[in-house]
Amino acid sequence: MAAVGREVCLSCWLTQLKDVLQVTWQKHLPDGGKNVCTFDKYFGQRVNPDFRDKVTFKAAGLQNSSIVIRNVTELDEGCYDCLFNTDPDGALTGTTCLRLYELHEPILHVRESNSSEEVVVSCSATGRPAPTVTLRVLQKDLHLSPYSSVTVHNSNGTVTVTTAAVLSGFHNSSTQVGCAVRVLSGPQMEAFMMIPEVKQSSDEDSGPDHSDFSVTWIIVFAFVFVGCVTAVVSVLLLQKQRKSESHRDCEDVKTPQKPTEDAHETETPLKQQENEQVRHRVSSEKKDRRNSPKVSSRTPRRQLFEPKSAV
Repeated sequence: MAAVGREVCLSCWLTQLKDVLQVTWQKHLPDGGKNVCTFDKYFGQRVNPDFRDKVTFKAAGLQNSSIVIRNVTELDEGCYDCLFNTDPDGALTGTTCLRLYELHEPILHVRESNSSEEVVVSCSATGRPAPTVTLRVLQKDLHLSPYSSVTVHNSNGTVTVTTAAVLSGFHNSSTQVGCAVRVLSGPQMEAFMMIPEVKQSSDEDSGPDHSDFSVTWIIVFAFVFVGCVTAVVSVLLLQKQRKSESHRDCEDVKTPQKPTEDAHETETPLKQQENEQVRHRVSSEKKDRRNSPKVSSRTPRRQLFEPKSAV
């Protein structure tokens, strides 16, 4: 027996004293035997090129021989012959068969059951052929009741076996459960896990525990409430902003335009100088008109007689 991926040692020895010329290892194939390696006292150890990276001698002798097959796979599975070529009896043959198994580390899982006084312990193991899965609890005052067993055949030829059991009874300290798996007569693999302490419920708390459920819903409601408040405040601020903008627009329309400032105040210095010159010229013209004598439009009549001087 050998595990997949490991190495295996095949050994044979001759129980009778014979004159051995050569020792040959052969593998059984559908079309006959194929030489794997040979040893003799003249040429020493020789390995077939097809097996050079796979097989090596562990012990080379004419009365006993051992070879090691590394990283065994399904292709290495089968029967091997060990031939002692003697003189004059010919070949004396011994046969050994290699059978592979595959076993992966077990996976142990613990979950709560519907009852607060029980937990369900399950263990899964994958191997070839189907592994044996055994659950056990280390505390003597507790026991595991078989729950279920499921077998699944995988596409690569392996088999996954899952076994579950119910652990019942109260315990005051942490409990350790274990899972042992084995394939055929290969070595056993184990996994262990500590189950946290389970406290016994009082009569007042005999009903289901909804604390986790309540806390979850409180958190959900808090998030919903905060979201609603945020949305309402955002809407109110938006409406207030729109009303403020509308009110400012109305005030701009109703407010009359400010009267124009005094021309003297708004005029630029150059403009003021020009205006002063124009006013001065107009004022001079008006003054000249007042001082000049008025010319009558009628021609005065000429006096025909001079007035008499008084006596």
